Amino acid sequence: MTRLLTSVAALVVAGALMAGCGGGSSSSSSGGGGYGSQAPAKTTAATTPAAAPAASSGGKLAIKADESNGLSFDPKTLKAKAGTVTITMDNPSGDSQPHAVSVEGPGGVSASGQIAQPGSTSKVTLKLKPGKYTFFCPVDGHRAAGMEGTLTVQ
Repeated sequence: MTRLLTSVAALVVAGALMAGCGGGSSSSSSGGGGYGSQAPAKTTAATTPAAAPAASSGGKLAIKADESNGLSFDPKTLKAKAGTVTITMDNPSGDSQPHAVSVEGPGGVSASGQIAQPGSTSKVTLKLKPGKYTFFCPVDGHRAAGMEGTLTVQ
């Protein structure tokens, strides 16, 4: 009988030690303790796929007004994926004139950012389908002087 009790006690102690080791290894790998350490791993896994679609469409594009050789944009060609696209135009403080950015394209798409004085920016955001669009400066005479470019949306 004593041997049976000793064997049972040894099994209970061994089981407790194994449970303690299992909890210790999961807490050291995740920084948490016990069962709570498993919840962040599930939350992280659920958050990562949800964030991915936002990066797969549209985009943020940057251009700047350039008065060094007449009026133009730098760069003159842009590419984006279909979706919500934002173009931010920097009008450098060294420029002497106000500028803005506007977009027009297939199906009557048209949008304009506010006019930006030297040292500020103009921004336009719109939802675009695949196709070719033109971005330009809507300030009188600037587009005709060369302030336009092409945006290709895929």
